[in-house]
Amino acid sequence: MAIVLTLLERRMKLSASAIILLAVLHGTAHAHTILGTASVVDGDTLKVHGERIRLHGIDAPESAQVCMRPNGKQWRCGQQAALALSERIGRSPVSCDGRGQDSYGRTIAVCSVNGVELNKWLVAEGWAVAYKRYSLDYVDAETTARARGVGIWSGSFDMPWDYRKQRWAGASSQAPDPNCPIKGNINRDGERIYHTPWDSRSYDRTKINPEKGERWFCDEAEATAAGWRPAFQ
Repeated sequence: MAIVLTLLERRMKLSASAIILLAVLHGTAHAHTILGTASVVDGDTLKVHGERIRLHGIDAPESAQVCMRPNGKQWRCGQQAALALSERIGRSPVSCDGRGQDSYGRTIAVCSVNGVELNKWLVAEGWAVAYKRYSLDYVDAETTARARGVGIWSGSFDMPWDYRKQRWAGASSQAPDPNCPIKGNINRDGERIYHTPWDSRSYDRTKINPEKGERWFCDEAEATAAGWRPAFQ
């Protein structure tokens, strides 16, 4: 099954979100339960025992994303979403029900802590939205959060997928190949790290030097397959 997915990804150049969908549809062979102490990567991604876990059915603001308060002031909603998730988990063990894997090794899962499902909690508290394109599991929780005006619903914001699309479009106009704006650089320790356009904390200041072996990528799956890791993990 993994071979079939890899061929499809390369041939069709699927976006990261489409790859997640394929993983959910075809990843039953990877289903398993993960239990342990979690670290928070961002508002919808965890790491348990070194395994990266993407929370099923939701999409949180990107780490560098900002939202707007009713008074017109910006606030770092992506950062706050990650902090809220971290505080909710604390030091308690997390239990994750794996639903499959995406092409760059992340497990798609529903995770719980102390009997509370984190996927639903994040949406209900306004720290993420229902990823309706791929799942309708959390539509009711989103409706509740919007009615309460909590989290990102307290003001205005771009949907995470729209934010990523906007950042991708801006980066494409500056990349050597507009279809390949992901930056793959090598740090002073020799680590190969890729930076997506929506990782604006590092993307804008990262320069690519092909003479050092650095390069550009067209999608995250390509970068991972080439041996680069995400900038934030």
